[in-house]
Amino acid sequence: MVMFDLTATGNTSTLAAITESASAHGYTVTLLAPQARTTASVSGAFDRLHELAVDGVILVMESMPDAQDGSEFVLPDVEHLVVVDSALGPNHAVIDTDQTAGTRSAVEHLLALGHRTVHHITGPAHSYSAQRREQAWREVLTEAGRRVPEPARGDWSADSGRQAARTLLEDPDCTAVFCANDEMSLGLLHAAQDMGLRIPEDLSVIGFDDIPLAADFAPPLTTVHQDFAGLGRACITRLVRMMSTGVAETGQELVPTSLVLRTSTAPPPRRS
Repeated sequence: MVMFDLTATGNTSTLAAITESASAHGYTVTLLAPQARTTASVSGAFDRLHELAVDGVILVMESMPDAQDGSEFVLPDVEHLVVVDSALGPNHAVIDTDQTAGTRSAVEHLLALGHRTVHHITGPAHSYSAQRREQAWREVLTEAGRRVPEPARGDWSADSGRQAARTLLEDPDCTAVFCANDEMSLGLLHAAQDMGLRIPEDLSVIGFDDIPLAADFAPPLTTVHQDFAGLGRACITRLVRMMSTGVAETGQELVPTSLVLRTSTAPPPRRS
């Protein structure tokens, strides 16, 4: 496996899922973490894996490549390769969570409860997942003929969610917020409660990921569940198939999401 960020919750969950699935197929995982998302850095990592005589490679490319003198990022030529969470195009075997469907289910749920619109705390601008979730959020509101508020930018951390809340909650029409991950939802919940807002009576909040602690938030968080175990199985199944047949595969495969309803969402407060 080649993975750049070993601290992000999504990446660690993906790593655990792929390692478990690989073990079930009789394989062990070698992990390399390049310092930069550049052609040279990734090529160096792939060369190192070739020296170790690995059978196949999984590349977790969750963010846009780093700028390198304005040159285009080029993925090294690898016979057996699966790419996770990427926008590298149709020429590779790509596995990803269905970011669009998950986001749509969250935003549509809030609109169905009666909220006039849904505010958004998005992830980092360089993140593919954040980009897809923001785009889907915009599409749902536009299709419903609702106002699309200016999103607040976070960095996946709870602290960034707390900071973003100070901007969003200045809008008196902010009665519902879709956060691009659960940690930012936690920061938003704390900030809202510090301001005297009740959840969900005054403000509904939905996250994304369904981390193990989401059910223990106060109140328990409604969120989009990512099936990391299913993601790991899909990656290994596809990679093992390519290794056994010798046939390279291309195209994207999406792992379904599901909306987990808890008690952080409700109809909007009545207005005089």
